[in-house]
Amino acid sequence: MEVAQSLLGQHLVRRPADAQSTPGRYEIVEVEAYTQDDPASHAFNGPSKRSSIMFGPPGHAYVYFIYGMYHCLNAVTELDGVAGAVLIRGLRALPPPTGEEAGLPSRKIEPSELSQKIGPKLDGPGKLCRALAIDLAHNGVALFDHRSPLFIAPGVSPLPGTIIATPRIGISKAQDRPWRFIIDTRAGGGKTDR
Repeated sequence: MEVAQSLLGQHLVRRPADAQSTPGRYEIVEVEAYTQDDPASHAFNGPSKRSSIMFGPPGHAYVYFIYGMYHCLNAVTELDGVAGAVLIRGLRALPPPTGEEAGLPSRKIEPSELSQKIGPKLDGPGKLCRALAIDLAHNGVALFDHRSPLFIAPGVSPLPGTIIATPRIGISKAQDRPWRFIIDTRAGGGKTDR
């Protein structure tokens, strides 16, 4: 649960296929945690072709396809051999960077056509993957390597008391576990440097 909460406020960076285009940068504002002993987890019954990446090493993307139309992005979180992942459920588009951050040029961010229609906040794991063109080709990419087409860069952590924990949504098992974490913007939630 600690890793899930620590991802809040960090930045998900999506490099476009065109190297001349500016990467999109988004703040992670909503996540859900899944563990190996969790009946709602893809890893609950042990490694499978689909879930084997959840068993480590940590720091890689676990992308899966659901309902024949949506992709979902997770960050693998546990030590090698132990399954665990955090589902990225919500993002907030960030303004253009003010300097050379994580090797990215200081140019205006040009969001995809779909993300422009959605607006500054991307709610829902399927919607955000569609907006950022994340699919099975990203399964297994190193999320903490700034050379990856998709990676997590340092952001700022929410202030104490500004993280809401709720039951997870969209699942049929273990619905009572409060493993969904959201930055509470109503709390006046400033941020603090990590």
